[in-house]
Amino acid sequence: MTIERITSPAITEPAPGQWSNALRVGDALYLSGLTARNRAGQVVGDTEYEQAQRIFERIGQLLEAAGAHPNDVVRLNLFLTRIDQREQVWQARREFFDAADATRCFPAATLVEVSSLQPGVLVEIEATAHLGHGGRPVEVRGA
Repeated sequence: MTIERITSPAITEPAPGQWSNALRVGDALYLSGLTARNRAGQVVGDTEYEQAQRIFERIGQLLEAAGAHPNDVVRLNLFLTRIDQREQVWQARREFFDAADATRCFPAATLVEVSSLQPGVLVEIEATAHLGHGGRPVEVRGA
């Protein structure tokens, strides 16, 4: 299996030799921790909700570039500098994944409070997706 770097014209890539925003290995897509930045590298949004919305928009752009859909996301790691503002991030997450549809599998997730991120950054989110597997019905086992 080969490793393919996925890029989107909507997202600035890091300088060579630093990291990749997205790597595809087979049907797995690994997204690095993304923050709420515009193409010029400036932080966008003053609240956790605004930043999370921007991050999920960026996740969506990378998923699209890989031929994937938000329902293909199976794992999220969320980092917040103020855990008491987590509901704002959850709201943006529900909007992105359309939580109203209970037949969809919601991604597994970890939420961690960190003492700091880059200046002005309140939220950082990593994601893992398995392309072409989204939209399957929820299967509950062991209940």
